[in-house]
Parts: sequence; C-alpha cells; structure tokens
Amino acid sequence: MIDAIVAPLAFGFFVRALAAAAIVGLVCAVVGSYMVLRGLAFLGDAISHSAFPGVVAAYLLKGPFYIGAAIAAVGTALAIGWVARRGNLRGDTAIGVLFAGMFALGIFLFSRIPNYVGDLFGFLFGQILGIGTNDLIALAVLAVIVLVTVGLLWKELLYATFDPLGAAAAGLPVNRLDYLFLALIALTIVISLQAVGIILVVAMLVTPAATGQLLARSFGRLVAVAIAIGVGSPIVGLYISYWANAASGATIVLVETAIFLVALAWKGGLRSMRGGVAPAH
Repeated sequence: MIDAIVAPLAFGFFVRALAAAAIVGLVCAVVGSYMVLRGLAFLGDAISHSAFPGVVAAYLLKGPFYIGAAIAAVGTALAIGWVARRGNLRGDTAIGVLFAGMFALGIFLFSRIPNYVGDLFGFLFGQILGIGTNDLIALAVLAVIVLVTVGLLWKELLYATFDPLGAAAAGLPVNRLDYLFLALIALTIVISLQAVGIILVVAMLVTPAATGQLLARSFGRLVAVAIAIGVGSPIVGLYISYWANAASGATIVLVETAIFLVALAWKGGLRSMRGGVAPAH
C-alpha cells in the first residue's frame, strides 16, 4: 500500500501533476461555490469552450497558451454580461449565442492547421501529466490572483450573490462585481484547462461545490467541503489513473462524481430515516 503511494513520487512529472491538481482543485472549489449558488453551471461550460479559439490562436502565433486562453475566456465572459444587459436578453440566451460562436471560431482556426496537432487535442481532454515547471509557475500565479481577489471581496461577492437588490441598495457596485466575477470564472477555467481539458472543466467547478451544498448548511462549510473534495479528488484520481493507465482528467472527474453520488445517497438515506420515525406524543 505504501509502495503504491510512494513509487509514483519518484517521477518529476507526477509530483508536478499533484501540485497542479491541488492548485486547480482549490481554485475551482472556491469559485465554483459562488457559481453553484448563482446557478451558473452552464456559464462555466460555455466559457471553457470559448477559451478554445484563444488556445488555437496562441498555438498559431507560437505564444503562451495561458495568455491566448485568458484573452478569449475573459473576453467572452465580459461580453456575455454586456450583451445580456445591452440587449435586454436572458443570461442563458447571451451565453448560448457567444458560446456557439466562439467555439465555432476555434474549430475554424483548428481546421486551418494542415497537420495533426496532439497538443491542441490535449487541451480538449486534459494533459495534467504533461505540465512542466513553467506551466506550474504560470498556473500558480493565476491561482494567486483569483484567490486573493476573492479573499479581498469575499463579503461583497457573497452579499451580491444572496441579495443583489439589497447589495445595490447598500451602495455596492453590483454590476461591476458581476463583471469581476465573470472574469474570475474565466481565469479559473484557464487555470484548469491543462488539468482536465475544455470538455471536463465544468465538472471541476461544479461537482465539489454541489457536493458541499448537499452536506453543508452554511456557505463557509460549503466552501470547506468543496475545497476538501476539490483538492483530494484530483490527487486520488491521479494515483488511480497512474496505476490503471487511464486518462487522468476523466479519472479525476469520475472520483468527484462518485463522491457526489455517495453524498446524495447518504442525504437521501437520512431523509428516509427521518420520514420513517413516528412523531412522539
């Protein structure tokens, strides 16, 4: 048992992957907790796909993929907020239009590349075991930016989440906080791309927070549960993927999903037990 845990640590790529997994899980858990309360799971999926043209453009220009992905993701996130307000449209309508357009742009740019490009396919499905030292540093810097911003505006973001009208009446710049939160979601997705890929990143954002919502009654405890699952699941998933020779991103998401299903069953069992107890006379 101990050998199964220690043996992979002899490889530098695995140690870097563990560090990246912990960072990604932490950031996704914190930002995802606000997303779940606001009902923005679809937004996370849309922005993750919208980052794809930025990744392809960065590849074509031979630039850092983090910069390309960040420009595309943050730009799309802010555009969604602007279009929804400017056009007086429902948020999901603006998301659907821009999400489809940006992903189509990514496919168009990708189709212009003459040869097979394995690196870009990696961003669709994740390649956390391929993270290098420079990637890890860039990821850590982005993570610090997101976590410090959330930490400084913790109460304001929470107030705007639970009671936006009351927050506006209290003098908080709710619209600017909404745009900032959209940008934070986008940066969090950029941080997560290399770990689990564009297709699975929404699970990293939503599943730990959704599990926390099942198990906790306060926002602080929700975040704590989400962080524990968000950091622990990727580490467990990496070990499973290493020994099973399976895709790391998919394995991480499957571990998180399994924990969610256990929590759901446990909560359902508690409700059944309470419902079956006869009231005292």
